[in-house]
Amino acid sequence: MPKRTAAGALTVLAITGFTLGAVLAPPAGAATKVPGFLAAGDLPPHPTSSWTAGKVTAGVPEDTEWDTCLRSLPGHGNVWHRDFHTDLDTGARQITVVLPDTRSAKSLYSALEKDIPSCPARIEGADPETDASAKDYGKLPVEEGAHVYGLHTESSGGANDIRLLSAGRDGRTVTVVDWGELGDFGDAPVKAFKKTTTTAVNKLH
Repeated sequence: MPKRTAAGALTVLAITGFTLGAVLAPPAGAATKVPGFLAAGDLPPHPTSSWTAGKVTAGVPEDTEWDTCLRSLPGHGNVWHRDFHTDLDTGARQITVVLPDTRSAKSLYSALEKDIPSCPARIEGADPETDASAKDYGKLPVEEGAHVYGLHTESSGGANDIRLLSAGRDGRTVTVVDWGELGDFGDAPVKAFKKTTTTAVNKLH
């Protein structure tokens, strides 16, 4: 995740998942194909630094376990993630989950649509000296849908962090894209991030 976000915005997201039932699970021993992921060039362009993409890695990142905005993601088996970074304070991550069936995927997607916009209250509850607010940037017409949000946090010490988060679904696959840097809502590349989200969902299969 972003150098600053990991130490700043994501640090204040420490609270507490949500385990989805399986219906029509794939046959025992059946391998799950790794879904497609964003490339560095798919991220919102940075004005002074290029993006670098890490490897696609199995599992939910450790810090997601305490990220109150994404509390529905831990607890699933077929999960992969990819981290991206610039030379400065901007970073991003994509996390993708392949569920046993479409119904489970719909449930996870619905849970994320509730968790992300409601997390400011949990952030402030965990740390009263942090102010948090969210914006709903709307849904995107891609596959079974995607939804984009913004999250701004400001600590009593004056640290400002901005995140853009999106959740999208294609069949029984759900993906989350998480972008962050120092700044506020005015610094967020919303239009470019919507394009990134659309690309992420289209690349899943």
